Amino acid sequence: MFTINDNFRLLPENYLFSEVARRINAFKAAHPEADVIRMGIGDVTLPLCPAAIEAMHKAVDDEGNADTFHGYGPEQGYPFLRDAIALHDYNERGIDIRSDEIFISDGAKSDTGNFGDILGPDNIVAVTDPVYPVYVDTNVMSGRAGSLLGDMWSDIVYLPVTAENGFVPQIPEGVVPDVIYLCYPNNPTGTTLTRAQLKVWVNYALEHGSLILFDSAYEAFIREDDVPHSIYEIEGAKKCAVEFRSFSKTAGFTGVRCGYTVVPHTVMGRDEDGKEVGLNHLWNRRQCTKFNGASYVSQRGAEAVYTPQGQQQIKAAVDYYLNNAKVMLEGLAKAGLEVFGGKNAPYVWIKCPDGMTSWEFFDMLLEKCNVAGTPGSGFGPAGEGYFRLTAFNTLENTIEAVRRITNTK
Repeated sequence: MFTINDNFRLLPENYLFSEVARRINAFKAAHPEADVIRMGIGDVTLPLCPAAIEAMHKAVDDEGNADTFHGYGPEQGYPFLRDAIALHDYNERGIDIRSDEIFISDGAKSDTGNFGDILGPDNIVAVTDPVYPVYVDTNVMSGRAGSLLGDMWSDIVYLPVTAENGFVPQIPEGVVPDVIYLCYPNNPTGTTLTRAQLKVWVNYALEHGSLILFDSAYEAFIREDDVPHSIYEIEGAKKCAVEFRSFSKTAGFTGVRCGYTVVPHTVMGRDEDGKEVGLNHLWNRRQCTKFNGASYVSQRGAEAVYTPQGQQQIKAAVDYYLNNAKVMLEGLAKAGLEVFGGKNAPYVWIKCPDGMTSWEFFDMLLEKCNVAGTPGSGFGPAGEGYFRLTAFNTLENTIEAVRRITNTK
């Protein structure tokens, strides 16, 4: 009989967000009258911006005409979108990124999960803790995580980010990780790193030959000048970092699916003989083999985001969500809760009150307030005792959720 990849059997039975959904659905079944406000999964609520809708309508018309029909596109993405990204997201910011260093995909989640395909199985992996579960789970699937000891994997290096260290990951002692996952603005804590703080990690990676996998999916929410939008704003990062971005939160493409990964030609790994190999070439080979490219329609929609109208429209949407975050920060703080994040990110990170665990706080909010969020412990051991709320609901629901929590508190 054929065998399976036993690494999958090492994973906990349920993915975090699936378990959250299961518990909410069970509560709704038992209390059908309850008006549950969902502020857990980071899905958006505003419609796509008009510029993207118009462009996608035109793209659909293109697909209905033999002269303008597009079938299989380039696995790397259409040049019209790669060029727009290079110009507006990088070149206009003074960052030298070329179009052929940009790979269009169906989202940052896919790319952050799949990038390990081109990395050696024996690499030592480091993650900030708490962390987006995909980083850890996909390394478990690839056999890099070791054994699950309690709530930690034996072969993964955890870099705690908590209130005690100002949510700034510290350089690990006693071990040098080969691959370092960083996500800033951070999911789930909503906190950020300054240029000086990020430079520490770039310098470390350059000194030790490590690779930084930098998830920048929330860069559009940055409003403070000293917070970098791209890791490539830091000198030397083009030699040690790969950057992931998404249109999901920037432009509301959670259902449309479009994102991209930047792999500079100057990021080099080594093969088993010690010879340098460019990651750009390997990622291109991987994509050509295992991916047929994002759809023409979604890429035309993403291209429209870079028009003057599109930029104005998506900024208005991001500002809307940031205002929701402000409402949560101010309201929950007045209620006596300790809250973090939410200033350059769509997430608010709450310290659970009265020594409650993350899941206890989840149950309390769901049962007493009919508000659903995400337990911090689901993001890693250092997330225990914390709780995440997202700013992606409507303003009306956000105000109502804060009112309910405040009254209960």
